[in-house]
Amino acid sequence: MRRPRTKSSASKSAPPSDELPAAAEPRTKRESARGAERPGARNSPRRRIPPSVLEATIGYRFKDRELLERALTHISAVSGGNRANSYQRLEFLGDHVLGLIISDMLFRAFPKADEGELSRRLADLVRREACADVARAIELGAALRLGASEANAGGRQRTAILADVCEALVGAVFLDGGYKQADALVERLWGERMRAPVRPLRDPKTMLQEWAQARGLPTPSYKEVERTGPHHDPEFRVAVALPNLEPAEGLGRSKRSAEQAAAAALLKREGVRAERADG
Repeated sequence: MRRPRTKSSASKSAPPSDELPAAAEPRTKRESARGAERPGARNSPRRRIPPSVLEATIGYRFKDRELLERALTHISAVSGGNRANSYQRLEFLGDHVLGLIISDMLFRAFPKADEGELSRRLADLVRREACADVARAIELGAALRLGASEANAGGRQRTAILADVCEALVGAVFLDGGYKQADALVERLWGERMRAPVRPLRDPKTMLQEWAQARGLPTPSYKEVERTGPHHDPEFRVAVALPNLEPAEGLGRSKRSAEQAAAAALLKREGVRAERADG
């Protein structure tokens, strides 16, 4: 009697995986952390591309692979919620490194520009939306390591996350390769934007109104809370209010400047960078 043929275990194909082979991209302990996203279908928005693809895109190869991995790791993918193992510290560093490098670039590129124009250009280039645009241009979101819930919620396209991790990437390159490499990276990613015409800045009140409208909220209301000082040189305290949000206050030598300060304070509390704090 002929026995039925069976497949050997060696002939079974391995299940698909997002992870690179160990020789190419070592798997870190954090990549096994509870809550981290699992491999998905090839065209799934949850699927993570290898960090080496990002390196090829930005033109820089990390010597410290752990540093690159940390720069791409969202807090939602970290076991135990240890923020030190996410990109947040690198974001802090990268924010300041980016500001320094772009300030230097602007100073050299526009020798006839005054301090006001340079400041406007700097604010335009480092604002959250600009950093997120840079991140989208290099498909940074596809390389992020997110927790499953954040990935399912569209974290790879979230402007705040993209802006933060873009700054973290600059900080990581600075630590890994020094100022020269970070400067070269910023020139590659921001250079064309830097030479574009400067975008008129919006004051905090305008920004807050647009922010509120985008969320279906009414126009912010401003109320004078206190007026101190002599009649010829008063100081105003103004509060700004929106439904379901705690009021924020600001001080100024005029009502308008106090309103601008209050709007800037509320934007800052909600994680939105004001482009200009003066009125």
